Amino acid sequence: MHAPQQRVVEFFFAPGSRYSYLAASQMPALAAETGCRVDWRPVDGHEVRQLRGHNPFIGEPVSGQYDWIYRRRDAKSWADYYGIPFREPPSHDLDFTLLVRAATAAKRLGAVEAYSWQLFCAVYGSDAWPVDEALCLKIAAEMSLPETEFASLLKDSKTRAADDRRCAGSPCTRRVWCTHIRCRRARILGQ
Repeated sequence: MHAPQQRVVEFFFAPGSRYSYLAASQMPALAAETGCRVDWRPVDGHEVRQLRGHNPFIGEPVSGQYDWIYRRRDAKSWADYYGIPFREPPSHDLDFTLLVRAATAAKRLGAVEAYSWQLFCAVYGSDAWPVDEALCLKIAAEMSLPETEFASLLKDSKTRAADDRRCAGSPCTRRVWCTHIRCRRARILGQ
């Protein structure tokens, strides 16, 4: 008799996204409740929107959910509900490509979940600023990741190529998916 195969949830996330931060905070509970393994897959939200051919953040908000005041209030409410800190970064001018490369470098070192969580916490759960290469390297060092190797992977063209393949193959380029944890949890549990 074969043991049942462990289900795998592919968690496509943008390291600079407030809603990915909120969803990431729930991944350990999802794994514990369902027995699934979560495969963390960093993607560049800007690149995804470019591939979709539409960016709702350019110009006037297409709906209230893209209004920055609403987004700040909504994220704060969800963070309070989840019991995690939330602060609005001083600027929305983050180097999203750098954040994705850093998470991808950590994935190549086998530490994507822990590293990405620390990166999310730096962006949305602390007063760290700027969120730049120095901060990405500092997080890697604090986690005892091999500093030279991490720094090399951060600049490696293969890391960028892996990021590009993940972005182009993510479900968000083909369809809209639900990012609310309750919906995803229900799908895993078959509810």
